Amino acid sequence: MTALALGFLGLVTAPGVGLAQAMTTMTTVSLEEAIARALKTSPQVAQAAGTVTTTGAAERSAFGAYLPNLSASANSSLASSQRLDPTTGAVFNAPSDTYSAGLSASWNVFTGGQRGATSKQAQARSSAARAGLIAQRASAVLDVERSYYEVLRAGGLEEVAMSRIERAKQNAEAADRRLAVGSATRSDVLRAKYDLTAAQEALLSAQTQHAAAALSLGRLIGEDGPVGAQPLELQDVSTFALTDEALTDEITAQAPSIQAAEADLRAAEASVKVARSSYLPTVRLSGGYDWFNDEPAFNGGRTSWSVRMGLSYPIFDGFVREERVVSARTQASVAQATLSDTRRALRSSVGTSLNQLKLASNRIALATESVAVAQEDLKVQQERYKLGATTIIELLTSQENLVTAEINLVASRFDYRIARAELEALAGRPL
Repeated sequence: MTALALGFLGLVTAPGVGLAQAMTTMTTVSLEEAIARALKTSPQVAQAAGTVTTTGAAERSAFGAYLPNLSASANSSLASSQRLDPTTGAVFNAPSDTYSAGLSASWNVFTGGQRGATSKQAQARSSAARAGLIAQRASAVLDVERSYYEVLRAGGLEEVAMSRIERAKQNAEAADRRLAVGSATRSDVLRAKYDLTAAQEALLSAQTQHAAAALSLGRLIGEDGPVGAQPLELQDVSTFALTDEALTDEITAQAPSIQAAEADLRAAEASVKVARSSYLPTVRLSGGYDWFNDEPAFNGGRTSWSVRMGLSYPIFDGFVREERVVSARTQASVAQATLSDTRRALRSSVGTSLNQLKLASNRIALATESVAVAQEDLKVQQERYKLGATTIIELLTSQENLVTAEINLVASRFDYRIARAELEALAGRPL
């Protein structure tokens, strides 16, 4: 919209003056600024980014399972220097202090494939989280674009209402002049005044809608009050380089929702391998080095070391392993069904968005033609009414037709932008 300021200036003499003044003083932002601020303030985007961070930590933890564990310990104890021999009952002096330190390490030589499956599972979940972040960012962009366009749509409706008021004033003046010379009736004047009142009511409605849209936009970008939208260049229709079928195939192959569903399936399949690994034995290698002394000094004392190799295998665990395998297989089946349904749903949504784009494009062309025809018809009716060749009813009908055509043009232009934004949200990127 390029004439929002003109609409605001006209509100001074129209109903809703306080609301109009509040709207003229609010901050305005560009679409790019609104998107950038919304991505910073969106709690859903922040949550998705946090999921990426946590899954990345889990991926590092899965890699760490291939590395040995290392730990160190130090202890000291103080006791009475006199001890009682339980055999003889004699009291004797014994060292009262003990100091010790140790270093131990362990490494899982074989885990039945659990480490590899867990690592694949962590990688898949991390991929799903990254795809989810892309999808959430696209959803946040769509929300702010919708709100931004609604602000501009409401501004456009205000312009239509202001133009309607001006025409209604002219009609009322013309009716008064004709009544003064005896070429019109009192009914003509009343009808013209009624039309002016209806136009003022439409302006109030548009102002209220504009205020609500501005408040919604302000919330999305982190403002406590209403935020206005800077005008955009009107580019009604733009075509895609690909056909509808090719574009649908490309979006379906690369959409974040599909990537997330595929990653969830890989994670579920890896969880089956993790559950199966409990049927195999585990081999663990461990060793340690310990030092003991009766005095708090590093010289002297006693040392010892040890190396162990152990194998463990749960022969029977009360069918816990079987339960885990069944649960993991069920989750994998659900993930496969979810992936298939996500593909179908995405193709359906893309097709719907493309149809909405075509519909909005056709409506823009029809509405543009309707506005031109209605404007010409209104000019003819205005001249005829001045000459007394037509009635006020025909003049008001032509004026109402023009208002309807202008409203349809405003609506269809932003319907097209919203439909394109929805398609880009499905793709997770600009198209």
